[in-house]
Amino acid sequence: MADQEEQVKLYGTWSSPFSRRIELALKLKGVPFEYIEEDLSNKSPSLLKYNPVHKKIPVLVHNDKPVAESLVILEYIDEIWKNNPILPLDPHERATARFWASFIDNKILATAVKFSLCKGEEKEVVILEVYEQLKMLEQQLNGKDFFGGDKIGFVDIVGNIVAFWFQITQEVLGGDFFTPEKFPGLFEWIGKLQEIDLVNECRPPREKHLAYVRGKYESLINAPK
Repeated sequence: MADQEEQVKLYGTWSSPFSRRIELALKLKGVPFEYIEEDLSNKSPSLLKYNPVHKKIPVLVHNDKPVAESLVILEYIDEIWKNNPILPLDPHERATARFWASFIDNKILATAVKFSLCKGEEKEVVILEVYEQLKMLEQQLNGKDFFGGDKIGFVDIVGNIVAFWFQITQEVLGGDFFTPEKFPGLFEWIGKLQEIDLVNECRPPREKHLAYVRGKYESLINAPK
């Protein structure tokens, strides 16, 4: 259990789902922390000091000891602050949660990024791929309110990117691949997340976020080939 003398800092950016998930985990645990907003076009000496390998956010600094990579940070938080556990206590359930969190980042997100970069027939193939992956994720809810059961847990925190960033991205790119009709279970889960005040606190302001994603996409498609 942390004591009152401990210092916790989070280096992140307002638009990043990866630093937002750390912010949410800390708030769910009730851990006081200092948030440092990073300009990724002009990274601070502190960020480069604390994450010299990847030079990326998020970075959690606990008593001057840095921890990088969002999934690693989430597990660290759960190990240090035992209250309100976000990972299951059962070893098999913990392993299963880790698997699906990795699936979200390394499969669903990676496929969604491909979608934003491809055109024509290739885009149709990628849409089918992300559809099948989201359906596999949806099946894990199996009638539960959250992936963690009756309360928000590890996979829910990681899945925040599906819950909120996907809808913003779809609005910018167009299309209707992520809708309540196609994914009733996921959208019911999203509705449950929206009932949690701390979850809403850790989402970017919608219009600001929409403008940001639109600007990034326009820069991407207008970049010299």
